Order: sequence, then structure tokens, then C-alpha cells
Amino acid sequence: MRNVWEGHEPFRRKKLLGRVAAERRKEVLWFSSPGRAEIVGNHTDHNRGKVLVSAVSCDVLAAVLPENGFVEVASEGFRPIRVDLNSLSPREEEKGKSASLVRGVLAFLAKKGKLAGFRAYTHSNIFRGAGVSSSAAFCVLIAEIENALAFGGQLTPLEKAQAGQYAENVYFGKPCGLLDQCGVAFGGLNKIDFLHPDAPEISPLPPLKGYAVVMTNTGGSHSSLTVHYAAIAREMGDVAAFFGKKTLREVEFDALIGDLPRLKKRVSERAILRSVHFFEENERVDRAAEALQSGDAPKFLEQIRASGESSYKLLQNCFVPGSVSQPLALALKVSEMTLKDGASRMMGGGFTGAVLAFVKEGEEGTYMEGMARVFGNDSVELVRLRAAGAAQIGE
Repeated sequence: MRNVWEGHEPFRRKKLLGRVAAERRKEVLWFSSPGRAEIVGNHTDHNRGKVLVSAVSCDVLAAVLPENGFVEVASEGFRPIRVDLNSLSPREEEKGKSASLVRGVLAFLAKKGKLAGFRAYTHSNIFRGAGVSSSAAFCVLIAEIENALAFGGQLTPLEKAQAGQYAENVYFGKPCGLLDQCGVAFGGLNKIDFLHPDAPEISPLPPLKGYAVVMTNTGGSHSSLTVHYAAIAREMGDVAAFFGKKTLREVEFDALIGDLPRLKKRVSERAILRSVHFFEENERVDRAAEALQSGDAPKFLEQIRASGESSYKLLQNCFVPGSVSQPLALALKVSEMTLKDGASRMMGGGFTGAVLAFVKEGEEGTYMEGMARVFGNDSVELVRLRAAGAAQIGE
């Protein structure tokens, strides 16, 4: 079991410095880009919906050296990625790989001005492929480094988030919305309304008092699941198209229910159920935000539980269709049996990934032990909500 913000930072920095040539260590600049926790708002952003999202204390830490003409990212445990700043067009052979994310972020930012070269040595303590948005943290990290080196810190959090989304959509090939990138770039706990995705409405919220936040990684990887994520957005889009609209946010829920007999002949029942989830989830986001503002813990926890149930029954992204491997579904049941006072739900894109739990302070040890018994000590983290988004940090 891990407490990700206590006692790790000096060790991580020392480890990264050990990869930098001795004569250049005084040049090192430090950057940190957090993971994110999707609180409520599962698969709503790509249809211009509403979300509650927070940056969390796990992060990608980077030691950065300025260079000329290229960007190189050396992540622990992976081959270095090197991108020539004069060659930023998409490459088919990079689809679905981290190199596409670096190239895509740089291509987006190149439209805003001259880029700076750099070499980054990174260490991440974010669960990979577990719904904590390691890819968004990585993308926004690249954007923040360029923000400091090339743009004088003038890029807005939204611009950094958009750079990450562009890289994921166009270069990596994942049709995601802006939730993950905004959670990483803005920091803090926010309600975000994507009605106007180019200018989303950001409303900061206070954290829930008296409860700890625990994440459990259920294992598996998101790398082969893009087709399933894409199906959710596509099916919601099919329902919107039935009404002559591009997104569900432009459709009235009463119209959907009133036209069910005709709609059922045009789209699948699963598409309808996923669309119902979208409308009901938007309402849960509003209720959860109101509960946080008023300090109403029972009402807030009720929305967490309802969101999880809806993801399971309507969105249907708690296990891979047709697979007998269902670690996320098992983790949700173990969490339900272990949790005494609080609420938990699946978090992120789904099908595999992490369970997010709000646990009454003083009971987190018992809860973490119960989850670790099944999923292993290294799979359970006590995290805190983080106020800062991706940023350059001091020595």
C-alpha cells in the first residue's frame, strides 16, 4: 500500500539527477504533472457534458535540460523518444504509441509560436493504464515544459489541455474528450461544463471534509481498449444524429424518451442505455457540486454510488464485452463489501482500471488492507487532491 506524497520526492529527484551528466546538473529545471481523479461525469465530456474532476498527488516528475532542435523524453523503463522539431507531421507507425503524444503536442503548440528543444528525464508514480490518466499527465507535461521554455509561461491551462487532447485524438488515435487534460492542467477540484468545449465553464469546488481518497488499481492495460472507448462516443453520437444533432448535449432528454419506439429501430439498445446514462450523469454532477458547496457529505456520497451503478448498468464499461476477465467488476464488489462509511465507483475510461473510494477518515487503513488482500499492496494508494496542475517546480 502506498501513500504517494510522503517521503518520496527527494528519492525520485536524486534518481533522476543520476541520469543527468554531472557537468549539466546545475542546468536542470524541474516539472511536475499530476494524475487526475474523475469524481463524477463518466464519459460525458466527449458529448459536451459536465464533469467533476480533480488533480491528485501522484505525478510525472521531470528533470529537464534545454537543447536545440529536438525534444527527447527518456521515461524510466522505456526507450527514449526523440522528435525533430522540424518534423512534426503525424506518423502512421507511431499511432497508439507514446511518441505520437509528444509529436502531437509539439505540432499543436508549433501553431502558436517557435518551439524550444529540450531533453526530459521522467519518473512516474501514476498507475499506468488504470484510469488515472497517465497519458494526459504526460501530454500536459510536454506542453508545460514548452510553456516555460518557449512561451514565457503565457499558455493558459486550457491551451495546454487542448494540446494534449489534440495529440490523443489526431496523433495517437483515441477519440477522447477534454476531461482528463483539464483535470491535469487546471489542478484543484473543479466542476467543468463542456457545453462550449473551446471555452468550458470551470467552477472550483471545496474538497469533501472528513474523508480520505483511496485508489485501487485492478490490473490490466488500456492500450488495447481504444475500440471500446470509441464505441461509447460513437453510439452516443448515433443517438444524437437520430435527432439531427452532433452531440447529446444538443438533445432534450424528454425527446429521447418520447421517441423511443422509433429510436429503437435505428440504433442499438446499448446506445440508448448509454445515452440515458449521459443525461442522468449530468444531473449527478450538478447535485454532487451542490453537495460539496454546502458540505453535505451524505448527498455527495450518494452521487458517487449512483454514478458507479450507472456506469455498470447503463454505460456498461466495467468489463470488456465477451471477456471472462473482469478484475474491475470484482474490485467494485470487494470495495462494496469492505467499505463501512463512504462510497466507491469505477473511475476513468473503464473496462479495466481503477476503483476510486471516499473512505471515512480513520477507516482508510482497514479499507486499504481489505483491497490489498485481493489486488496486492502495490495496487492500493492513499492519495490527496492536489491544488496545482502541471507546473514548473523549485529545486
